[in-house]
Amino acid sequence: MIGYLRGTVVHLGVDHCILDVNGVGYRVFVPASGRQRLVAGAQAALFTYLHVREDALLLYGFHTQDEYELFLLLMDVSGIGPKAALNILSAVSPEGFRLAVSQKNVSLLTKIPGIGKKTAERIILELKDKVGTSGETGGDAGLAATGSASAIDQADEALQAMLALGYSHAEVAPVLKKVRHEAQSVEELIRLVLREFTRRS
Repeated sequence: MIGYLRGTVVHLGVDHCILDVNGVGYRVFVPASGRQRLVAGAQAALFTYLHVREDALLLYGFHTQDEYELFLLLMDVSGIGPKAALNILSAVSPEGFRLAVSQKNVSLLTKIPGIGKKTAERIILELKDKVGTSGETGGDAGLAATGSASAIDQADEALQAMLALGYSHAEVAPVLKKVRHEAQSVEELIRLVLREFTRRS
């Protein structure tokens, strides 16, 4: 089992990177937030999961142990494979996911591509006793440290919008955590984040 890789990013694809480790190039599939943090030509370290199929060996990589462990939990859910688990981690932070499960927020989970109502209900049913809320974990600052489902939705949408503008998850998440309680809409939240970036420049 390949559990950890450190090397140079030599290529960035839509959903993967190629990591050169001592002259060997490993194709590693990563969630969208993880891909945003990778830079071609720079060093990177990823916790990895090796998925063995009859026709392929596929590597999945994560910047934090928290993401990796949540990925494994998701694959324990009936009908959730590595691809679906990666899509979930690409759409919502580990903290946001945990809060959605703890609050039985089916509507948030069904916003994730490929996750229907029945699948969302099954995820909640099978993981409600296995995942804690954001305050119980030491992962990245993310979307879930909010007091309501609507706040999670707004923060998630704002994060995705900022990522689309070219900002990284590492840049945006701490600022979102700081200003999220000041906004009443996604648009206002984005404006507040941009204002914070302007003040720092």
